[in-house]
Amino acid sequence: MKEITRINHVGLRARDLAVTREFYERLGFEFLAGPIGPEPVAIMEHPSGVNINFILNASPDAARANLLMDEATKHTGYTHIALEITDAESVEQQLEAAGIEITEKVQFGDAYFFFVRDPDGNVIEFHRPAA
Repeated sequence: MKEITRINHVGLRARDLAVTREFYERLGFEFLAGPIGPEPVAIMEHPSGVNINFILNASPDAARANLLMDEATKHTGYTHIALEITDAESVEQQLEAAGIEITEKVQFGDAYFFFVRDPDGNVIEFHRPAA
């Protein structure tokens, strides 16, 4: 469909808005609204235009493992979001200064990407594409 122009937002289920908000603010996201709606949802957006809706109905006792990434059986579904970056070294330094652990690094030709987990176990990739 040629009418599709971009991804509008990513929806992530979260347990605790305060904890989630603090984590994503360390990545440069700004709080816009919430909780709103019947689910309820909180909305944060990065100055680059990346928008995340946090669905605040996760069970407090649900495991923090990411079922789609961490189980031996590979389930269908979304496994992570990838944020494109221009300076991997700078982003790595900022994550370290913010106390956010990088869980994996991958060099693939000229492309380089690395991963972190949010407080609910959701995977975020930082991706520097090949030149």
